[in-house]
Amino acid sequence: MVEVTVARLGLDSTSNAYVVVLREQDGQRMVPIWIGRPEAESILMQMNHFTHERPLTHDLCKALITGMGGTLRRVNITHVKASTYFAELHIETPSGLVKIDARPSDSIAVALRLSSPVYVADTLLTEVDEDDDVDLPSFPEAPPVPQELTADALKAYLERLQPEDFGRFMP
Repeated sequence: MVEVTVARLGLDSTSNAYVVVLREQDGQRMVPIWIGRPEAESILMQMNHFTHERPLTHDLCKALITGMGGTLRRVNITHVKASTYFAELHIETPSGLVKIDARPSDSIAVALRLSSPVYVADTLLTEVDEDDDVDLPSFPEAPPVPQELTADALKAYLERLQPEDFGRFMP
């Protein structure tokens, strides 16, 4: 397993689906994972420190984990089967370690809220050729998020991102 960070988040205009691109922490390999709109919005809101009056689903997950005395030790994105990625939440509880099957998008959103590391199986990472001239700056260098983050504003923000903003990958 290799520790990764969220490198980019955007809309894939060819499939009209959202993509989160994870990059190995100390390297250039990446993995793109196509995710749903609610998960993309949740990840984006957390990365930009935007909070709602009432907790969203991933905030609820955070509250449940901590409220029951648990600690999210890590997220492991373990494998892909039939174009579906699989992940596990590793939660340390007072009675021991519990591994919970989860979608990678939800796992990433929860990990960001709990400042927990995310790991990806080495076999899932894609080498980026130096000749490809792919440069993925960290997410904060993406276009600025509007101050008023309504659902429509968030959708417009994600739709403005171009495929080249998060790299060249084939689904």
